[in-house]
Amino acid sequence: MLRLCRIKKDWKEFKLRNISLDVKSGEYFILLGPSGSGKTLLLEVIAGIHKPDEGKIYLDGEDITEKPPEKRNIAYVPQNYALFPHLSVYENISYGLKLRKLDKKEIDEIVKNLAHSLGISHLLHRKPITLSGGEQQRVAIARALAIKPKILLLDEPFSNLDVGTRSKLIRDMKRWHEEFKFTAIHVTHSFDEAMSLGERVGVMIDGRIEEVGNLKEVFSTPKNVKVAEFLGYNILYGEKIKDLKLSFDSKYVVIKPEDISISEDGIEAIVEHVELLKFSANVILNVNGLKLKALTTVDEILKNNIEVGSKVFVRIRNFFTAGDSASTFTTNVCKESVNS
Repeated sequence: MLRLCRIKKDWKEFKLRNISLDVKSGEYFILLGPSGSGKTLLLEVIAGIHKPDEGKIYLDGEDITEKPPEKRNIAYVPQNYALFPHLSVYENISYGLKLRKLDKKEIDEIVKNLAHSLGISHLLHRKPITLSGGEQQRVAIARALAIKPKILLLDEPFSNLDVGTRSKLIRDMKRWHEEFKFTAIHVTHSFDEAMSLGERVGVMIDGRIEEVGNLKEVFSTPKNVKVAEFLGYNILYGEKIKDLKLSFDSKYVVIKPEDISISEDGIEAIVEHVELLKFSANVILNVNGLKLKALTTVDEILKNNIEVGSKVFVRIRNFFTAGDSASTFTTNVCKESVNS
């Protein structure tokens, strides 16, 4: 479907470094990474807003690297939605259809069907300035889907929304994807969005895609230490973990916070920080100078009167090893035929 081959681009403070990636037809692909990693720049390169300094972009086997944005049949929804403020919701959704010179009856049918599916039929006469953030997002997605794009690019689509609206839109996005069967690349720094929506995920750090894979595999056992660090896991180096009594054969050992449990016996530790969330609690532990992040329940913290300075015992239920370089998928993608 979409294939990027060794894309490089320097733009202001952002740099894309030798990015190779494929996205399958009908897939909801998550591009996950911290702010400033170049995710938006990559979307803009795919959309044709910026031309890559090096590399090729293929869509359905066709080289579109030199094509202007309007010739790519790619829909891009930026973070600020970019709705036309002087046009009504109806006019915003129908804008791309009018440019394609569809007749009025067909345009009306497409707009009303999309508005019904996205729950905005009652807003068609309104101007964007009168809408809530969630309503504006629905309009932007409807406008993008109206032209039946080959691929939909979504840049942090839920970042400006309150928690309740965001949760509902995530559920709705899953339904819309099933209904319209579009191909999407969804950029986010939110683990929740990735876990809720993604089929595969690419993790982007410092302008480079460090790992691509099945969502469960990447989150459970990332193969790259940079990815594991971004996901908030404990990264331990061989010479620092003697007191933990772990047997390993790699330069790095990775321990997920949820795999560190506070127990009645085990390795002695001092609590340095406790952060209570709605249902869970983040705890920073000091084991002979080694800092460990643990994830437990609020009930566990309150029941055992755990606070900063408390002496506790911990057990490590599981750990895995990771490498310190990007996966080889980047080269394998472009070795294959672009028509595959």
